[in-house]
Amino acid sequence: MDFLHHINPLYVLSGLVLVGLTGVGGGSLMTPLLVLLFGIHPTTAVGTDLLYAAATKTVGTGVHGWSGTVQWGIVGRLAAGSVPATLLTLWFLSRSGAHADSPHGFVTIVLGWTLLVTAIGILFRRTIVNFLVTGRQPLESRQTTAFTIALGVVLGVLVSLTSVGAGAIGMTVLLVLYPKRDVAQLVGSDIAHAVPLTLLAGLGHWMMGSVNWQLLFSLLTGSIPGIIFGSLIAARVPDGVLRPILASTLVLVGGKLLT
Repeated sequence: MDFLHHINPLYVLSGLVLVGLTGVGGGSLMTPLLVLLFGIHPTTAVGTDLLYAAATKTVGTGVHGWSGTVQWGIVGRLAAGSVPATLLTLWFLSRSGAHADSPHGFVTIVLGWTLLVTAIGILFRRTIVNFLVTGRQPLESRQTTAFTIALGVVLGVLVSLTSVGAGAIGMTVLLVLYPKRDVAQLVGSDIAHAVPLTLLAGLGHWMMGSVNWQLLFSLLTGSIPGIIFGSLIAARVPDGVLRPILASTLVLVGGKLLT
């Protein structure tokens, strides 16, 4: 029972609040919260959050898989781009020493800009999708496949560097590429793809020494009741209220990281 003495109640509370109140979108706030509020080194926050996301999204994938809302073809195309991109990004981090950079270095800058783009995706997703889809000729199958793989490449790089982007950015592009697919299927596919992506990237960060296991266990301890709590209140919190709050918070946090 000695491991219980190493659980930080503030980290537990963070996992509880982010998962319980904001759901999947709150994952974008985990890494910057660890950096700005708790003073965790950016790459350690990224590496820890990646394994945290891999664990929590595995549960979500199981739910979507059981419901039949995972399009494994889309998952495979995304992974065809994200897996090699993740490996190359991890290689770059290890060779360049960027993973051990100062708290105001390369990783922090990329994280700040990614949060700003994520905020745009969350707040204006519907407008962006309608603008790009309305009146457009449907893409050919080969084009859709190529763009999906390219999206996987972008997500592989962003997630490996920042642990952010697979949700808001990935879903926005998927809605543009597959406008006739059921939204639940795209959500399920996006979550399913995030599991191997975050696990591979997280293991790479672990091998570079960028994972805090005490922090990881504390976050997971809070996320379990958070999932239960979130499922109970989700229907009572309007999406139109949460999205602007989450997007505004991401803008403020992203701007803080860039200054």
